[in-house]
Amino acid sequence: MREITYRQALNEALDEELTRDRAVFVAGEDVAIYGGAYGVTADLWKKYGDDRVKDTPISESAIVGLGIGAALTGLRPVVEIMYIDFIPLALEQINNQAAKIRYMFGGKCKVPLTIRTEGGAGRTLGAHHSQSLEAWLIHIPGLKVVMPATPADAKGLLKSSIRDDNPVVFIEHKMLYNTKGPVPEEEYLVPIGRAEVKKPGRDVSIITYSRMLLFSLEAAVSLEKEGISAEVVDLRTLLPMDVESIVKTVKKTHRVVIVEEDCKTGGTGAEIGMTIMENAFDELDAPIKRVAGADVPMPKSPVLERLAIPDPERICQAVKEVLR
Repeated sequence: MREITYRQALNEALDEELTRDRAVFVAGEDVAIYGGAYGVTADLWKKYGDDRVKDTPISESAIVGLGIGAALTGLRPVVEIMYIDFIPLALEQINNQAAKIRYMFGGKCKVPLTIRTEGGAGRTLGAHHSQSLEAWLIHIPGLKVVMPATPADAKGLLKSSIRDDNPVVFIEHKMLYNTKGPVPEEEYLVPIGRAEVKKPGRDVSIITYSRMLLFSLEAAVSLEKEGISAEVVDLRTLLPMDVESIVKTVKKTHRVVIVEEDCKTGGTGAEIGMTIMENAFDELDAPIKRVAGADVPMPKSPVLERLAIPDPERICQAVKEVLR
């Protein structure tokens, strides 16, 4: 199977959906002529023109607002918020409008809106451009929140998001754009709300998502050399969360390490952990361990930035602690 980058996979998904459905259009800051801040929308404007690929003013609230309005009139907008750090500027539109309109109108209208954004650390961009704010978004009923880690999942999940009749926040990681992986050339979709075991194991379950999947797989390889078999589960979707798959891996290994890049306090890992406590507490043979981002604004210094986010060594250490 061919291998392409995460960026190329996303670009292919947008290209295919723009071709497949005239109702789909792309809008955001610098998505047209420039091709997007991270090149995801490269060349789409040349192919589809101003009507389908639109540059917008620098106003996150306006970008999401135009997406909501367009979605309510039957279109399928894909709007881009350049950095997840700027999502707060559009939270009124996301929380009080996009997530609630279908419910408040008794299902008589749909909001098929996809909000693409990117987050995470790794490029030493400082505290205003390196945050992981997914925990904010999974607290909003009415949204779906997707965070793919591999090129194949990125393409399949973006296509599924665009076709969904509900608002989806699709969060990419800035350090994944250049990563490569196998991606089918034929048409395919990855279902929203379904986790996947990326590496089977028997001794401990590492539950993770987004870039932390790569670190978790690296840790699992190191642990294997020491005779420890780690199962690595990629959630892929945070809302709705795949509770069935989480419970299944806990019943298999009876020990859990949760790995997330967002801040530990109030983070996504707390929700995953409580989901386990409510649904599979009796299956645990050891307390759950969390490996998470530090509760600090993300440092600009490369050395300090590395200290503020999980790494394979810390994941290995956490696994060994739950196996004691």
